[in-house]
Amino acid sequence: MGAGHAHPLHLDRPSPVHALAPEVKILATLLFTIVVVATPRTEFAAFGGYAVLLAVVAALARVPLPWLAKRATIELPFVVLAVALPFAGHGERITWLGLSLSVDGLHGAWNIVAKGTLGVVASLLLAATTTMRDLILGLDRLHCPRVFTQIATFMLRYLDILADDARRMRIARLSRGYDPRFLWQVKAFAVGVGALFLRAYERGERVYLAMVSRGYDGRLPRPEAGGATTADWATSAVLPAAAAAIALTAVLA
Repeated sequence: MGAGHAHPLHLDRPSPVHALAPEVKILATLLFTIVVVATPRTEFAAFGGYAVLLAVVAALARVPLPWLAKRATIELPFVVLAVALPFAGHGERITWLGLSLSVDGLHGAWNIVAKGTLGVVASLLLAATTTMRDLILGLDRLHCPRVFTQIATFMLRYLDILADDARRMRIARLSRGYDPRFLWQVKAFAVGVGALFLRAYERGERVYLAMVSRGYDGRLPRPEAGGATTADWATSAVLPAAAAAIALTAVLA
């Protein structure tokens, strides 16, 4: 199902986490994220426990912490929003270093940063240990809507081709005097985008007709062998189960 492309976030390394079936990793990540989001924001110790769990998974998957930290900066816009909450919040206030801060705003900022960071790191670990092809295959095995998996499969297969088309069109524009620094030349770029869209649409039509002529019935063939084993399910359940245990302990303590 689809070409065996990797994605920029995938780290091709031998590890027990890499060896797990993709569907169990997807489900484990989803359940872990749900537990994190459901945890009350005042249970600070629980969030520390979640971070330890992710650190253990990263060590088992041989994913370097600096690699995770660098790519986790994608959440910086949300961090900026969180920084503003203590100043804009209402209710009880405290003074720190001469600044008047809202207690509720501080809790809200912590809630965004803690849960957002844990969710991003969990997603990065999933991406680092699973190829894009396997992610789509795992979603298909989890009975994700067929339309979604089919679109994602075709996107994966033809993304490189479309990117190469766009690169050749850009080179052609540059060879004819196109200079993207000048605003009045944006028309050439817009025309190129339109031409690329038409070319992609026409290619899609040709590919679809070719597939129908070869017996395509709305579902691409997928390998039936190699699905998740009982050991895979049991191993992947450790992460969400441990997270749930931490949450219950923190809430009931």
